[in-house]
Amino acid sequence: MKLIYPAIFTPYDDNSGYDVEVPDLEGCSSGGDTLEEAMENICDEAARYILIHMESGRQIRKASPYEAIKAPGRGAFVSLILIDMGAYSDAHAEKAVRKNITIPAWLNAYGEARNVNFSRLLQDALLGLTQKSID
Repeated sequence: MKLIYPAIFTPYDDNSGYDVEVPDLEGCSSGGDTLEEAMENICDEAARYILIHMESGRQIRKASPYEAIKAPGRGAFVSLILIDMGAYSDAHAEKAVRKNITIPAWLNAYGEARNVNFSRLLQDALLGLTQKSID
């Protein structure tokens, strides 16, 4: 699941880097000494923020339209960030929950004959539903 959110980049007073915040994710902020580092850091922080909220069952606020976010102050600007939840979750998610499911025998045989990873399939389907609920 990939999400796009607007973020506000504000240069440090001495122009040695950037503070970054995602207004739609309350309290989600980061920074970096270069624009590239700030972008990478805010994407990681936003993914961490969203993962924590999802694991605890809390709703994630939908992204505001890009045009609705205004950059305050001198030199500040708004940019869209891409948050790759699948990659972040694969690398950082610690909490796994075992679920037992029941499916028809013919569907099980079909999946096994095609080497379907049932856990991955269920995760992908649920992530797709999560994406739809955020939209």
